[in-house]
Parts: sequence; structure tokens; C-alpha cells
Amino acid sequence: MEITEIRVHLREEEKLKAFVTVTFDNCFVVRNMKIIEGNKGLILCMPSRKLPNGNYKDVAHPITMDFRKFLENEIMKAYKVEEKKGKPDSGGGQPEN
Repeated sequence: MEITEIRVHLREEEKLKAFVTVTFDNCFVVRNMKIIEGNKGLILCMPSRKLPNGNYKDVAHPITMDFRKFLENEIMKAYKVEEKKGKPDSGGGQPEN
């Protein structure tokens, strides 16, 4: 499996730093990953939905730790490139793709 595109949509919020969309093999996309500023640095959060009890459950996530680490590394590299370019999205809500 190959990552063929990573789109990073910077945000101007205290904790939420970016929304991320990743395309695999030019045929499968995962949207609404989030880069969050945590207590120990940046964290990649998988797309999730809110359950009736108020908890959140991931709707897509890596199965192995090796792939998670690979995915996080690639996304954080793309985030740093976008961060250097600057200009976060000014609109509210999530990016449209």
C-alpha cells in the first residue's frame, strides 16, 4: 500500500492544528484525521464519530503499530511543510474535498 497524497488543511485554533486527508494507491481516501496539540506535543487523531453515550469511536484506524508509526511520520512531515507555507484556513468547520 502506498500513500499517494496527503492534504493538510491548517487551522487557527488553540488545540486543533490541522485536518488531514490521506489517499492510498490513488483509489482510497481517509478524511477528517486531525492534528491536535497535546500535553506532550502534536498528536494524530483518526476520524471518529460521537456515540450516544458521549464517547468517541474511531471509524478508521491503522491495525498495526508499524503502519501507524509510518502513517504518523508521513503526515507530520506533510504538516511541517504546510506549516512553513503558513496561512491557515479561515473558514469554520471541516474542509471540503
